[in-house]
Amino acid sequence: MNTPLLRVRAPRLSRAVAPTATCRTYAVQAAGAPVFEVFNRRIKWLQRERAASHVEGSRQADYLKDEVAIRLCERLLDIKRHFPRVLDLGANTCNVARALVRENPDPDPAKPISPPLATRITELVAADPSHAQLYRDSDQPFNDQLSITRQVLTNEESLPFPPESFDLILSSLSLHWINDLPGVLAQINNVLKPDCPFMGAMLGGDTLFELRTSLQLAEQERRGGISPRVSPLADVRDCGGLLQKAGFKMLTVDVDDIIVDYPNTFELMKDLQLMGESNAVVGREMGAIGRDVLLANEGIYRELHGNPDGTIPATFRIIYMIGWRDSPDQAKPLPRGSGEINLKDILEK
Repeated sequence: MNTPLLRVRAPRLSRAVAPTATCRTYAVQAAGAPVFEVFNRRIKWLQRERAASHVEGSRQADYLKDEVAIRLCERLLDIKRHFPRVLDLGANTCNVARALVRENPDPDPAKPISPPLATRITELVAADPSHAQLYRDSDQPFNDQLSITRQVLTNEESLPFPPESFDLILSSLSLHWINDLPGVLAQINNVLKPDCPFMGAMLGGDTLFELRTSLQLAEQERRGGISPRVSPLADVRDCGGLLQKAGFKMLTVDVDDIIVDYPNTFELMKDLQLMGESNAVVGREMGAIGRDVLLANEGIYRELHGNPDGTIPATFRIIYMIGWRDSPDQAKPLPRGSGEINLKDILEK
């Protein structure tokens, strides 16, 4: 396997039934707003279970999730407090746990050596719907460097935790597969203790725009139309509003592009499968991509986006989110109009 290079930039049967005296019932809408199902949760679960069953291959394809987990956890360096109980929601293969036990997690070489972030955590609860992914590395050395409890979720969109049970919630590269993202964010806010943070990272925006454009052009050329081969993703402009709607305060949202160079599109798609990141959109039953489309995609991809050295770039846009559970003693912004200095005067100097 070529190692990629990371760089920043059955029909229904019917039968006769004897009539019985019954009371007619009617379907009714459940309370709350209806949830539009974008992703097939069972398909996604199967993809992740199969990916983790290829132990060595999926470990080699963990480079992206490991890197994002590291960058997410680095943000904890700015929060000077101890976290007794932490939830890693959508833990995948426990990439966050591995990031937490890294020696000297501070990326700034000019600063003094920092102890592993795990020293500031009493217990880490790693929760994920895929048993295979969650337990793939349960025998690895990092498990002995922090107190970690694994919990398999029956439904990642309905959190089984009581209110105010965590001092910190982390989520790295799993929220982009949630159908009811506003609802899950509200649940995250509910299970946090007051004045405690949520920190998340998810794929969004123009992630894999090179693959999207080339696949669409290839299918248009060979099939005369296009199919939803790449999953839809949230835009960075939406994330702040979602956090605010969920009740979070003191919001921070930023974006980071990670560009990975691959030898060809086939290696890219292979790694996406091993990551458990293949398309899971409802209605994907249109069938596999034909060989002719794949070959056309390879040529178009290289023509539009290829690197001079013969490799092809794939852009992963990572959206990082930080929000705090509200608390009466939390710092509040000053009332509007209470400022004593005119910003215009400062900018015109």
